[in-house]
Amino acid sequence: MAVFSKIGIIGGGISGLAAAKQLSNHDPVVFETTDSLGGVWKHSSFKSTKLQTPRCDYEFSDYPWPERDNSSFPTYKEVLEYLYAYARKFDLLRLVRFHSKVVEIRFVGDRKITDLGDYGTLLPGRPVWEVAVRTDQSDTVEWYAFEFLVVCTGKYGDVPKIPEFPHNKGPEIFQGKVLHTLEYCKLDEEASTQLFRGKKVVVVGYKKSAIDLALECAQANQGPEGQTCTMVVRTLHWTVPHYWVWGLPFYLFYSTRSSQFLHERPNLGLLRTALSKLLSPARKAVSKIIESYLVWKLPLDKYGLKPDHPFEEDYASCQMAILPENFFAEADKGNIAFKRASKWWFCEKGVEFEDKTMLEADVVVLATGYDGKKKLKDIIPEPFRSLIEPPSGMMHLYRGTINPLIPNMAFVGYIESVSNLHTAELRCKWLARLVDEQFKLPSVERMLQQTNKEMEIMKRTTRFYKRSCISTFSINHSDEICEEMGWTSWRKRNWLAEAFSPYNSQDYEEEK
Repeated sequence: MAVFSKIGIIGGGISGLAAAKQLSNHDPVVFETTDSLGGVWKHSSFKSTKLQTPRCDYEFSDYPWPERDNSSFPTYKEVLEYLYAYARKFDLLRLVRFHSKVVEIRFVGDRKITDLGDYGTLLPGRPVWEVAVRTDQSDTVEWYAFEFLVVCTGKYGDVPKIPEFPHNKGPEIFQGKVLHTLEYCKLDEEASTQLFRGKKVVVVGYKKSAIDLALECAQANQGPEGQTCTMVVRTLHWTVPHYWVWGLPFYLFYSTRSSQFLHERPNLGLLRTALSKLLSPARKAVSKIIESYLVWKLPLDKYGLKPDHPFEEDYASCQMAILPENFFAEADKGNIAFKRASKWWFCEKGVEFEDKTMLEADVVVLATGYDGKKKLKDIIPEPFRSLIEPPSGMMHLYRGTINPLIPNMAFVGYIESVSNLHTAELRCKWLARLVDEQFKLPSVERMLQQTNKEMEIMKRTTRFYKRSCISTFSINHSDEICEEMGWTSWRKRNWLAEAFSPYNSQDYEEEK
């Protein structure tokens, strides 16, 4: 017989912690597969991994960093210490069941997927979902029943995304070592250094993890015996060296209410929509200003690394990466090289490309990302599984949280922003008040209309829209959440700050 509780939370990363804190008055049960909190910060970090923002932009509203004005970026170990301190401060560890892997979810409710009327109450007083949990690699599972389920398994980590290769041209024919970044993360500092030292290494990818990995490889290959690390780059993305552009702070360009006024946002009305279209040249000018600075500051032309698409498209898809120090200095010394290629495959001695060239390699590391949707599809039952990855490739999530067609289930951490902790916490505050019936959801049909508007804006803003990112209208997103909770949406103390200061978690510490 299933053990019954009101609320279950799957995942102990930042989203799971935010959900546990905001719903703590209901004593939720938090299932964490591993032995640790932290999610990707614990299990998908390298020795050089750091936060990509200052401390003040990555903190819970009711728990500031001890040295929040420190401008340096915290290491992943410091982030983990902060998350554990937060959990201890608010007694969240008592809610977490470690070594508890959710292997199956069953729907035992009665709402049909075609219902377009009221969504219904989140705590109906009877089980809606049953969850099977396996502990410590046990062959047996224990079943739990919940009225409401919050899924916080995240988009990254756990399930590596592996490229597909032609027959007999996969890693099985390669005589060297092949591993994904997920495996590399499990190595200690000595083992990771030995993996690269004196080896010809190929790193596949050009996002943040690939860039960090290439630098670690270069640092392990200093001196006359060192070998070059080659990055295989399929899609270029803009990278930034720091948060200043032509002497101005970066937040002025995208992270204030006045700067986001230039961008398209949902529910503007006809006049404001027309104004947004008229401001399109200004948006393009902002992107051009940043691009000109990056081309001047970084040797992008020298190494053929200047993207063809505007900077705005990377920012709008949450793909802007901060370069680690000395990255291009190592390239200048010949320790990092770049190979542009849309198609590649393995051969016995390395990798081959469609231009008939070949790279010899001892080690190939796949920094090709993760398949977060597969994690969901492995546990979400039909008919709801098909809603996880519909034909559009984007999941409908009202306020970034509720899929209108999936009853009594929330998803936190799947619609990204430039500050995922801040966004996750605000959404969980909204969710907690919704659970306590302090306000009511619109009809399923109206929620679908809202999510469609947001998805159409993403499609018009960036070719990488399937990443589901709200960065160019994040303040508007927060405004609508506040208004639905009955809060004041404009959170600053005066008009000047409201127009030109960036928003962060501290602005949403309490109702003002």
